[in-house]
Amino acid sequence: MRIIIAVLCLAAAPLALTSSPQRTGQSLNVFISVDMEGLTGVVTGAEVTGAGPDYAHFRTIMAGETNAAIDGAIQAGATGVLVRDSHGSKQNLLPGDVDPRARLLRGASSGPKNMMEGIDGTFHAAVFIGYHARAGTPDAILAHTSTGNVIDFAINGVSMPEAGYNALVAGLYNVPVVFVAGDQAFVDQARELLGPVEAVAVKRALPGGSVLNLSTERAREAIRTGVISAIRRRGEFKPYTIPPPYTMTLKVRQERPLYGNATRMAAGESRFVHNDLLEILNAFNAMK
Repeated sequence: MRIIIAVLCLAAAPLALTSSPQRTGQSLNVFISVDMEGLTGVVTGAEVTGAGPDYAHFRTIMAGETNAAIDGAIQAGATGVLVRDSHGSKQNLLPGDVDPRARLLRGASSGPKNMMEGIDGTFHAAVFIGYHARAGTPDAILAHTSTGNVIDFAINGVSMPEAGYNALVAGLYNVPVVFVAGDQAFVDQARELLGPVEAVAVKRALPGGSVLNLSTERAREAIRTGVISAIRRRGEFKPYTIPPPYTMTLKVRQERPLYGNATRMAAGESRFVHNDLLEILNAFNAMK
């Protein structure tokens, strides 16, 4: 039996994930989900893998971009900020490296929210940092969807990047995604899916495979100012939603056992229908 533990690291004494148990006129709570492949400077998978020789360096860059987003949210009036470490094992951000004005949620979770663990109806805006495009996206950097086994994951015919299904989770609680940061292909993809959200492209792929990056300083400042603007404009953004019922179509390289009443449609392709988005994500996590 494998036991999975999610650890909430608190910067202060309160045990709540946000500074208020419910939305009020006095609170402004921001949820920040942070991945690694979309950080400035990252060009290979080894750089965001624990065993990689440069992982510690890019872990520092991850903390820097996270702290820029936290500072931007607070400058824009946030009274509570929760950061979800969303990459791999979710043990990349070190508590001492994160701005103490925020709370940090790290450690893997067996629940369907995964990269959005901790979000609920007390939040007013969501921010995605270090994100990347979905599997198969041309001119993208380290494009993939959850795992290297996934070829495509679609809900009601819409092919989903991680930002897409994570935005849908936020939408369950009426929380809009207001700002995203990652590579240029990701930013273009996110805007096609979510609308004209505030965004910063910290890098872009060049012909031949090289990557043109912002400096760490410029990336952090662009994220900070972008988040300030986005939080102040949060009323202009709508939560991303798709009405139920939900039909998931999943294509994978190597098949796994079917989840529940999922149906095998063809070699490497399955279909699952449900009225609950979180149950759709349970099926995705089981078969991806």
